[in-house]
Amino acid sequence: MTIHERETANPGTRQHVRTRRPRVATGVGAPVRTGPIGGATSMSATGGTITRTGSWARRYTQRLVALDAVAAAATVTLALRVGPWGTDMSHTYVLASIGMPLFWVVALAFSRAYETRYLGVSDEEYRAVGRAVVGLLGVLAIAGLFAQVEWSRAYIITLVVLLMTFGVLARRFMRLWLHRHRRAGQLMQRTVVVGRADAVAELIRSIKSSPDQGMLPVAVCTSGMDGTWNSTSSIEDVPVLGSPTDAVAAVDLCDAETVVVTSHPELAGKALRRLAWALEDRGVELVVSTGLLDVAGPRLSIRQSTDMSLLHIERPAATRRSVILKSLMDRTLAGALILALSPLLIGVALAIKITSPGPIIFRQKRVGVRGELFTIYKFRTMVVDAEKQLASLLAYNEGNAVQFKMKRDPRITPIGTFLRKYSIDELPQLFNVLFGTMSLVGPRPQSQAEVEQYEPDAMRRLHVRPGMTGLWQISGRSDLDWEQSIRLDLRYVDNWSPIVDLQILFRTFRAVFAGAGAY
Repeated sequence: MTIHERETANPGTRQHVRTRRPRVATGVGAPVRTGPIGGATSMSATGGTITRTGSWARRYTQRLVALDAVAAAATVTLALRVGPWGTDMSHTYVLASIGMPLFWVVALAFSRAYETRYLGVSDEEYRAVGRAVVGLLGVLAIAGLFAQVEWSRAYIITLVVLLMTFGVLARRFMRLWLHRHRRAGQLMQRTVVVGRADAVAELIRSIKSSPDQGMLPVAVCTSGMDGTWNSTSSIEDVPVLGSPTDAVAAVDLCDAETVVVTSHPELAGKALRRLAWALEDRGVELVVSTGLLDVAGPRLSIRQSTDMSLLHIERPAATRRSVILKSLMDRTLAGALILALSPLLIGVALAIKITSPGPIIFRQKRVGVRGELFTIYKFRTMVVDAEKQLASLLAYNEGNAVQFKMKRDPRITPIGTFLRKYSIDELPQLFNVLFGTMSLVGPRPQSQAEVEQYEPDAMRRLHVRPGMTGLWQISGRSDLDWEQSIRLDLRYVDNWSPIVDLQILFRTFRAVFAGAGAY
């Protein structure tokens, strides 16, 4: 008997009331028990603890509200000290300060900072803090106008800076707490994946590779396989419980909290709308995969048509204004870094000259933006005839299919090992950035021989200037295979922005000090 047959044996049982089926011994679920932070939880097939969304989200929100209220109280206390304290304060100051924790929490709530769909997975949490600060400033301005109070500049500046800082830090702290639990298999959402078999398999792999998203696939409803679904027990170790038309029944059977729909002709238009209605009655979230690879959230928006919603994808940020801003930021920071690091640069140059015969700077032709060749500068970390020795070492390649790498390359000088581990050898590329042939952040500059092996998609890397650092460097460097390296570079090309560049620069320092993947 299929799931559909089991459901239709009792017609009308779930028209308006959500009915849970007993869990069966298929590896989908297990007996309910109490979780680490309260609420009903269950053990997944992989041994992780799954907490009902309402439970962990409620606890998460309660803790976040408490942190925001405490932060607001501390902020207003300090603001009074640096602002009107010691002068004749009006009652408006007193009322505003006493009510600030409540005002701040309300402002965050109106800015959607506590919405469950954003908790722990979306940058919208952080943007909501900025909106709340602006909204609170507007309220204070209007209140001051009607109460005829001139707010102290120090008071306002302290409020703005500290509320923004504490608001972001509180969300960062809670997100780290949530991600730590999710990497241990806890606080996950039981998820039913629906769609065509090949698309479902790819989607499940993506979900499993990103535990921070909080989804745990527990069932699949699919078609498009060789034979019927009865002949296939699982996809990517997730049990198959029927066809896409059985999605609602699978939700009830597995006590699922989320349904993810990927491409399938049977789930479009009216069918998808009916599925959304059925899941709404059960309090289950519906997520639809667009099938788009590596398109950042800020580039996606919904455009309303007469009778449907259209997904609008913004073009990459390679507008003239953005390019000028990026170039200005690159050259300014490069110049400042050259001045700040000049003692280190001089010291490294002397060490190379003393310990190894040959030039201090290694020069090589690389392919830059639009395929133009330029000379890249690096501190020399290998013996002078390293290029001649390469042919005899190709059999020992530990890099990817295109780039040659060896963890214990005999051509590297003693000091070169240290310089490579902490990427000090790449500091002369700051002059490349200053001269405009490179950027601080971008795809890794490749040699002509490597570019000649590119497939058509990889040529898109040449749409932006190569960078000293990028997603490749902060995601594993030489430990990545060629496909992973290309995908990271293409993701950057399609989604870069000045803010993204700053985020990558900050993450680069951690990657450099860790030294992972550098050889």
